[in-house]
Amino acid sequence: MDAQTLEGFRSGDEPAVRAVYDRYAGPLFTLAMSVLHDRELAADCVQQTIVKAWKAAASYDPGRELAPWLYAIGRRVAIDIYRRERRRRHDEVGEADLVELPPDIERTWEAYEVRNALSGLAEDERQVVRMMHFDGFTQPEIGERLGIPVGTVKSRAHRAHRKLAGLLSHVLEVG
Repeated sequence: MDAQTLEGFRSGDEPAVRAVYDRYAGPLFTLAMSVLHDRELAADCVQQTIVKAWKAAASYDPGRELAPWLYAIGRRVAIDIYRRERRRRHDEVGEADLVELPPDIERTWEAYEVRNALSGLAEDERQVVRMMHFDGFTQPEIGERLGIPVGTVKSRAHRAHRKLAGLLSHVLEVG
């Protein structure tokens, strides 16, 4: 999406909001269907997502991609609709007849966001994070394996974690 449309979206420009809707309604509908399994509820979810995004557009950072921000909003809206419908059905039929939303949807989305954020790190920072969190090495072990001082490992880890916190802030903000 071009910068002018994104800036128009941020300011609430109707043609820009319509362009965002036209571009993202399909993927948002697919996301909603994966949670709700109902075309009518999924269509409602897309509408609510675009309205929430439009109302929060001033908080959108144009330096970031729009899609993950919209998908995060859409995911939260879909889960809210799912829970609302579950409560409504519970009132009608009783708790024993309900199906729980698999927690894997939440974890899958979060894992995608973490992988995406990791790809935004410099290679030396990504390597330290991988060795710390995925391989289980201590900072002295990482320094030894990479042939760098422990202080360098610590500074790379600190920079990487600070960047990751910024890159993943939308995961906690949306909802």
